[in-house]
Amino acid sequence: MTLYRQSFFIGALLLLASAVSNVRAQATWIWYPGDFEIWLSNQMQVKRIERDAYFMPFWRLYGHQPQLNFTREVNLPVAEDITVHVEGRHAATIDGRLVQGDQHHIHVPAGKHRLNFQVFNPVTPPAIFVQGPSIQSDDSWLVGPRPNARSSELGAVYAARWNFDSEDRRPSQFKLSTQEIMPASLKPGVQSLLVDFGQETIGFVKLKQLKGSGKLSFHYGETLEEAMATETGETLDRFSVNGRDGEFVAPESRALRYVNIQFGDGMSVDGVSLLYEYLPLTRHGSFRSSDEELNRIWDVSLRSLELNTREFFLDGIKRDHWVWAGDAVQTYLMNYYTFFDNEAVKRTTWALRGADPVDMHVNTILDYSLYWFIGIRDYYQYTGDAAFLKSVYPRMVTLMDFVLKRRNANGMLEGRPGDWVFVDWAKMPKDGELSVIQLLFARSLESMADCADIAQDREHAAQYRQLAYELKDKIKATFWDTEKQAFIHSHQNGKLNRLVTRHPNMLALTLGYLDEDQAAAVKHNVLLNDNVPAITTPYMRFYELAALAQSGQHDYVIRQIKDYWGGMLRDGATCFWEEYDPKQTGIERYAMYGKAFGKSLCHAWGASPLYLLGKYYLGVTPTQPGYAEYLVAPHLGGLKWIEGKVPTPYGDITVAVNEKRISIVSMGGKGSLRFISSSKPHSDSGIVRSLGGDLFELFLEHAGKYVVDYTASAHQ
Repeated sequence: MTLYRQSFFIGALLLLASAVSNVRAQATWIWYPGDFEIWLSNQMQVKRIERDAYFMPFWRLYGHQPQLNFTREVNLPVAEDITVHVEGRHAATIDGRLVQGDQHHIHVPAGKHRLNFQVFNPVTPPAIFVQGPSIQSDDSWLVGPRPNARSSELGAVYAARWNFDSEDRRPSQFKLSTQEIMPASLKPGVQSLLVDFGQETIGFVKLKQLKGSGKLSFHYGETLEEAMATETGETLDRFSVNGRDGEFVAPESRALRYVNIQFGDGMSVDGVSLLYEYLPLTRHGSFRSSDEELNRIWDVSLRSLELNTREFFLDGIKRDHWVWAGDAVQTYLMNYYTFFDNEAVKRTTWALRGADPVDMHVNTILDYSLYWFIGIRDYYQYTGDAAFLKSVYPRMVTLMDFVLKRRNANGMLEGRPGDWVFVDWAKMPKDGELSVIQLLFARSLESMADCADIAQDREHAAQYRQLAYELKDKIKATFWDTEKQAFIHSHQNGKLNRLVTRHPNMLALTLGYLDEDQAAAVKHNVLLNDNVPAITTPYMRFYELAALAQSGQHDYVIRQIKDYWGGMLRDGATCFWEEYDPKQTGIERYAMYGKAFGKSLCHAWGASPLYLLGKYYLGVTPTQPGYAEYLVAPHLGGLKWIEGKVPTPYGDITVAVNEKRISIVSMGGKGSLRFISSSKPHSDSGIVRSLGGDLFELFLEHAGKYVVDYTASAHQ
């Protein structure tokens, strides 16, 4: 190549690089982190009804900031014209000088400039969309309460965004998607129509060619009995129709399988459908096995989680329609093995926390504040998203400040006036220092320490870690009963309550707070002991079965899943319930909270088999944030074969296991396959190392397929 051609080639590359560097990401609507999520959750949570009355949240609802400044520094080689759209009223400045005239079409001269857009909106969160050849609104902009703020000391932070990527798709106009679905069956009656959509769902009931005038009512039911119980059903809508002749759509979406439609004399309808309302999700995770009932359990679990993954992760689609931190921290984990929808986790985290100042626990529940911290650390471990962690970290600090100020003289947490100590619906004393609460407190302090390190807040990191260390020592000294070889229940007024419950023991095991001997003792003395009161809610079965699987009881856990969740299927469930007692029969199965149909039959915490089967049977777990390193430790659990996919930031990890072969397909990161074999295994994919006894390991060094031939043992 001649010198001239070489110079020309290099010059062309430089021009191309310059052009590429000037092409910015697509413009998007931006706002102050948390403001949109807080506003949206308020809109959603105040819609809960109990028959004809609104049932408002009983915790404090925070608001968005009404006035904010969006700032960007630019260096333009040539002048450019930008278009500005805002949610609210705005003023623009360039280098501190007000732009006069048209505030929506602005000329920015060549050179270095500081742009500031001050937006006021007391109704919806201030947001802005800026479009130009190189100046485009995105999450690299700063936003804060003061004009031209350039540091966190003045309240400036990086802007937040979601998927509002066109000027006419405004955050304040967000709606879930809808799709029309038809009934499975229709049963006409006298001035009534009973509609069955075949399975649990949610949406807007739509009547075709509704004619006449009079009273119209929709009695919704997750069961046939509830839809027919017009005086005791949980949800209903009543309307007055005057001279109608055409389509009628209910104004609010409702959870249902059945709807009992009743209309006045002279009224008629030609057809019924449902505008199913949903958040578009991609099903990344999967699970199949040699057991068809278990496969059905996984499918119904996914349906339960999918219906409750909406603007936020909800507890249940029928009754509450609220965002609860205890429910959420579990649904986050289920999500990581199925949809891997990071945005839903982030929205829910912001919505739960609200804004400053803090004057109550999350949802008013002491343990739910602690779960909120733990959920953020879990999110980082599965996603590696340090940017989100850093954005929410200041509110982690202020909530932890609130928690620390509520410690008692012993350095522990107990319920104070205004606090709800929940733990579970189980009947147990909840006064004083509960061992389960202190265990959650210790893990939340550890989570804070890890997050402080990532946020480069070294001083707080050291403080939180020391507090966690001291608290764990105090917990073991106070609550570990050497005679019972288990954690006992509580301490109050200098006295110990030596009641043994499953809750603190299974939590201590899953958190890794027990040595080998203590873990074995807890497994036999508590978790496998029928004399210890059983857990009846899927909420706490999540932790119980995780602890048992973690302690090697894979066959037992499969039987428990088939017995408990399979029992709901045999009782006609099309989604999984808030609570299940197999001893209950008939209509009593649906009662809760003193109401005939108070129980939610589509509850997110009922979907825990998604997590259990993904983590403990397919066996996939990140060991470094974002699956930079990960472990695959599959277990058949008495099954002939299992296969499935687990989503990661690199792509899906595929696992297939039978009694003779393990096959793994990795999309990235560095992994380790650990498995039990009763004979010496063989692999052409790498060197299989012995870890002692019948435990072996194969390193998954890069993306690709790995196959191991082995012999499954009774321990597999």
